[in-house]
Amino acid sequence: MERKRPLRADAERTVRAILEAAERVLGANPAATMEQIAEEAGVARTTVHRRFASREALVEALAAWAARQFHEAVASANADSAPPLVALYQVTANVLRVKTSWGFAMGGAAVSGDSEVARVHADVLDRCERLFLRLRETGVLRPDTDPVWARRVYYALIHEAAQGRAEGADVDALATLVVDTLLRGVGGQGSALGG
Repeated sequence: MERKRPLRADAERTVRAILEAAERVLGANPAATMEQIAEEAGVARTTVHRRFASREALVEALAAWAARQFHEAVASANADSAPPLVALYQVTANVLRVKTSWGFAMGGAAVSGDSEVARVHADVLDRCERLFLRLRETGVLRPDTDPVWARRVYYALIHEAAQGRAEGADVDALATLVVDTLLRGVGGQGSALGG
């Protein structure tokens, strides 16, 4: 089996510049061309084609890059060892930073059949499931909370926060809003059904 050699530092910087440019350009115009991406990256179109055989290959690489950033955002929160509420906040802030920086790639427009992307998302799901079980076990969530439902609501809150984020908005404040909304809701104390 042939191993890929790691890229030289200058080649790695070029690939990152192309991926960052692709995120900006495709985020603004999903039908943008390789030439537009090359122009934004400050490289020749041939450089983009040398690194990525096709537009689809570039979009797949973008999805894989964003997935790795997403995974690191979740893993670095130490959700298995940090106090659950601290971990929830840290995961939220970290993920919002990735989702707002890599919105095109994380938004499904850059869906990839890449098995690395699938593995990353499966590992993130597993980590989040464990975190939500810990949140329930430690009393952060009510004992009757369905952790799967709570996690799905949490994902929706993060998605909405990332989509609605105003340019320059404070990600930490947004993370606090997401966690507060998840844990406290938006209703008044007397708003429960049947009561």
